[in-house]
Amino acid sequence: MGYTKEQIIKIVRDEEIKFIRMQFTDIFGQLKNVAITASQLEKALNNQIMFDGSSIEGFVRLEESDQCLYPDLDSFVIFPWRPQNGRVARLICDVYDPDGTPFVGDPRGVLKNVLNKAKDMGFDTFNVGPEAEFFLFQTDEAGKPTTQTNDEAGYFDLGPLDHGESTRRQICLALEEMGFEIEASHHEVAQGQHEIDFKYQDALHCADSIMTFKLAVKVMAQQNGLHATFMPKPIFGVAGSGMHINMSLFKDGKNVFYDQKGEKQLSQTAYHFIAGVLHHMKGMAAITNPLVNSYKRLVPGYEAPCYMAWSASNRSALIRIPAARGQSTRMELRCPDPCCNPYLALAVCLAAGLDGIERSLTPPPEVTENIFELTPAARRRKGIAALPASLQEALEALKRDRLVLDVLGEHVAGQYIAGKEAEWHEYCTRVSSWERDKYIINY
Repeated sequence: MGYTKEQIIKIVRDEEIKFIRMQFTDIFGQLKNVAITASQLEKALNNQIMFDGSSIEGFVRLEESDQCLYPDLDSFVIFPWRPQNGRVARLICDVYDPDGTPFVGDPRGVLKNVLNKAKDMGFDTFNVGPEAEFFLFQTDEAGKPTTQTNDEAGYFDLGPLDHGESTRRQICLALEEMGFEIEASHHEVAQGQHEIDFKYQDALHCADSIMTFKLAVKVMAQQNGLHATFMPKPIFGVAGSGMHINMSLFKDGKNVFYDQKGEKQLSQTAYHFIAGVLHHMKGMAAITNPLVNSYKRLVPGYEAPCYMAWSASNRSALIRIPAARGQSTRMELRCPDPCCNPYLALAVCLAAGLDGIERSLTPPPEVTENIFELTPAARRRKGIAALPASLQEALEALKRDRLVLDVLGEHVAGQYIAGKEAEWHEYCTRVSSWERDKYIINY
């Protein structure tokens, strides 16, 4: 739904909204906001709210700190969870420099740039449907999260086994109040693990929705005395949380991935797109799977992909083509996790696919076998390469992929790589509980 400035001002007045959160996302995917009172709304709608960009990791240096928030009026929504005093609404913002030019470090701007390139190539819409998983954990007496779930449920189970069912239901209702169209919600494989799927949208608004979704899940869990986490692998030995990304490309209102006469009813454009994503996947991995912990999910045995192949049905493949055809034809990328910055992740996915189209790349043959059961020699014969096995390996691949670096831009790429290398160094120098358990007695 589109809003004018006047409509937003009227809603804020009529609904007695006291605070408006001017939200934006940093390069590492953390949601930030500047909260203003309703008296400052008109100023905000005229792009006059400024903030100190030097306080945001990866944004700007101290000597060039002033930045402006330009709200997207279509993103106005009232939060359905009521605080004790005064209702709260939000506006998602683009970040601009004081001279009125878009800030090169704004992840939303990075995605907009790739979407503009797609339009220049004749593709008017890039539709995305995410499948985000998360865990609901109990908290201790101090309110700190544990890894206890009080939940014996499994895939698609329901109450009384699924103790998170009531919280998941409240999350769905809150999201629907905010304009989401919830397609499915269910218990996932692991105890305490859940998934809520909402309808596909154009990529920009989908990235906005992913950020809103994660906020809503955390807020509603907290209100129920639980802690929600999107950490990819919070517990050893059980399934981790992914965020499969379903993608389709449209031109003049028609899905260009579909061709009734094509092999598997897929168009050459679809095959080129798949090939582009496979070609750049190693360089994209540090964006789609951004944490040290991400690579503890991408191991054999838990349905998460760790080898680069595609299939029309095989769930062990990195890219799967779901059965639906016609306007619903799409490719599903199965490696991303919900800790990624959705703006950057969707930007590099689209850019890689467009590169495949521009260069008429051809994907390798479809793999129908269970890739996890193939021997290393069999995988080599089929040309199936592995995804990066660690954040460090992913960062090295990112630094070698010119296309991904160009999509991110010099500022974002430099700050992102520096931040993630610092994270890897910290991980390598920390002493873990596993090391103590393994070595402290024997040595």
